[in-house]
Amino acid sequence: MHALLNIITSHLKAIRYRWQVLAHDLLIIPIAWMGAYWLRYNLSSIPDEFLTQAVRLLLIVVPIQGATFLLFGVHRGVWHFTSLPDLLRVLKSIVVGVTVTAIALFLYNRLQLVPRSVFILYGLLLTFILCGSRFAYRLLKDHHFSTKIEKKALVVGAGAAGEQVVRDLRRNTTRVYDPIAFVDDAPSKLGKDIQGIRVAGTCEDIVDLCERWSVDLILIAVPSASDKEMQRIVEYCEKARVEFRTLPTVHDVVAGKVGMRDLRDVRIDDLLGRDPVTLDWNLIRSNIRDKVVLISGAGGSIGSELCRQVAGVDPKFLVLFEQSEYNLYAMEQELRRRFPALDLGIMLGDICDEAAVNMAFERYRPNIVFHAAAYKHVPILESQTREAVKNNIIGSSIFAEQSDRYGCDNFILISTDKAVNPTSLMGACKRVGEIFCQALNAQSKTRFVTVRFGNVLGSAGSVVPLFNEQIKQGGPVTVTHPDIMRYFMTVTEATQLILQASSVGRGGEIYVLDMGEPIKIDYLAEQMVRLSGRVPGEEIKIIYTGLRPGEKLNEELFHRDERLSVTAHDKLLLAHSREVEWKVVSPIIERIKEAVELYNETDLRSMVVHLVPEYTGELKQTGTSSEFSSDLKTG
Repeated sequence: MHALLNIITSHLKAIRYRWQVLAHDLLIIPIAWMGAYWLRYNLSSIPDEFLTQAVRLLLIVVPIQGATFLLFGVHRGVWHFTSLPDLLRVLKSIVVGVTVTAIALFLYNRLQLVPRSVFILYGLLLTFILCGSRFAYRLLKDHHFSTKIEKKALVVGAGAAGEQVVRDLRRNTTRVYDPIAFVDDAPSKLGKDIQGIRVAGTCEDIVDLCERWSVDLILIAVPSASDKEMQRIVEYCEKARVEFRTLPTVHDVVAGKVGMRDLRDVRIDDLLGRDPVTLDWNLIRSNIRDKVVLISGAGGSIGSELCRQVAGVDPKFLVLFEQSEYNLYAMEQELRRRFPALDLGIMLGDICDEAAVNMAFERYRPNIVFHAAAYKHVPILESQTREAVKNNIIGSSIFAEQSDRYGCDNFILISTDKAVNPTSLMGACKRVGEIFCQALNAQSKTRFVTVRFGNVLGSAGSVVPLFNEQIKQGGPVTVTHPDIMRYFMTVTEATQLILQASSVGRGGEIYVLDMGEPIKIDYLAEQMVRLSGRVPGEEIKIIYTGLRPGEKLNEELFHRDERLSVTAHDKLLLAHSREVEWKVVSPIIERIKEAVELYNETDLRSMVVHLVPEYTGELKQTGTSSEFSSDLKTG
C-alpha cells in the first residue's frame, strides 16, 4: 500500500509539473504576440485599430500555438535537464504554430490590420523567451555557486561518462568538488572544451596537473578501460598521491546514465579483471529452461554464483544441496527475494552421505547437475588425507554415480588448475575426480563434462580476503614467495563460462578456461595496499613466509602431454587428456571407499598416486603399494 501511494504521489507531482510548464508557455504566447507589434512600431505606441485587432486575434493565436505545444510535447521536457533535443522540439512547435496561425488568420480576415512582419517577430520572440527561460534555468542549476566548494577534481576520460560526471558534479546541491580539467589519451580531444572544461592533457600528465592545480580528487570515468589500461591509470594516480574514485565497468553498467552516484573506490578486480565474457545466452537458456537443475556446494563461492546465474535463465526447478546450514539459508533467502517466481528446493546434506544424495535425486529427479562442492584449502588438506579423499573423490563419485543412475542429461564437474601436474593432495584428488567422470562417461547415457580453471577473485579462503584483513590490522601482508604467480578470474566470469561449457559439452570433455596472463601475488599485495591509501613497504610491510605444503610456485592449466584445441568459444579450450578405463578406475574407487571407512591413510595415498602418476607431492615419497598394477590406459 505504501509503495502504491508513493507511485500515485510521484505521478501526481509529474502531472502538476507538466501543467505548470504548459501554463508558463501559454502565458508567453500573448506576451510574444503583443511584443511583436510593439517591435513592429519601433517600440512606440501601437495604433488603436491595430492594437484592438491584435488583442482580438489572440483568441485564435493562443489556441493554435498551445495546440502545437501539446502536439510536440514541449511541456514534457524537464527544465533542469534541458538539452538540444528539447530546444529543437520547442523550435519545431514554434515554426509549425506560426505557420498555421498565419494561414488561419489569412483565411479568417485576409490579414486585415495584421502587419506581415509581425509573424517573423512573433516567432523570434517566442523562440527567444521559451528557449531562453529553459536554458537560463538549467544554467542556474548547473552553475550555482556555493561556499562549500573546497576541493578540485580532475576527470580522467573525456567521453560520455566523463561528461555526465561533470554535469552531476555541477548539479549537486551539496557541491564539494569542482571539476577543473579533463585528461584523455585520444589525440582528437586534446585542447578541446567539454562542458566548458578543457581537455588539458593525457593520462601521462596526471601527476603534473595534480601538482600544478593542487587537485584533491581524481575521478576515473573510463568504463570501457581494460585491466591493463586501468592498471596504468591507477599507477599515475598513485604517483600523484591523490585520492581517486572510479565508475563501474561497461560489464556492470547495464543501461541508463552514469554519474556521481555510481562512483566508488577502485577495487582490486578493476585492475586484475578481464574483458567482459561474450556468451551464447540463447544456447545457455535453451539448455536450462524448463529443466530441473541441482547444484552441490550451493552456498560456496562458485556454487552461489551458479545459483544466481541459473535462476536468471528460467529453470523449471532449482535444487540447492549444501552442507552449511547458514550458507544454505542465506542463499535460499537471496534467491527467493531476487527471483520470487522461481521454484526452489533446498537440501541440507553432505555430498559423502550416499543416502542423502540418493534422496535428493529420488525426490527432485534433476536433468542437470553442477557439482561445485569440494574442499579446496591446499595446506590444510595436506595433513588431512582421509578427509581430502573422502570429500573430493568419494563425494564426487557418489554424485556422479547417482547422476548416471537417475538418467541425468548433464553432469558438470567443477575442477581446478591444481589438478594439472599436482603437487598437492587437493589437486591430486581433483584429478582423480576428473578421471572418474571421464571413465563413467564412456559407459553412461549421461554427459559428464569437466570445467577446469584457476583462482577466483575474492572467493572464500583466497588471498584477497586474507590480504584485506591483514591490511585492516595494519599489516604485515604475508606472501609465500616473491616469484609465486597465480591465474585469476572473477566469479561471474567463471560461472558464466561453466554454463557455456555445460551447453556445448557432448560428454567426456575437459574444458580449460582461458585465464589470461598469470599475476604475481606480491604485485597483488602491493596494489591492495595502495588501494587502501597506504604505501607498501613503508606503512604496510610485505613479508615472505616460504611456500606452504603442497603449494606450487606457478600453476598450470594443462598437462604437458595434454593436447589443447580451440572451441567455438574463444575463452573455452578443450584439453585432450590421458584417460583411464572404467574397469581400472571402478575397483580402485571401491578400495578407496574401504580405506576411508578403515581410516587407512597409507592405502589412500597409494591409490591416489596410482591413479595420478604425475602427482609429485610429499605424500608420494611415502611410496605406493606394489599390489597396484600399472595398467593405466593412456589416451
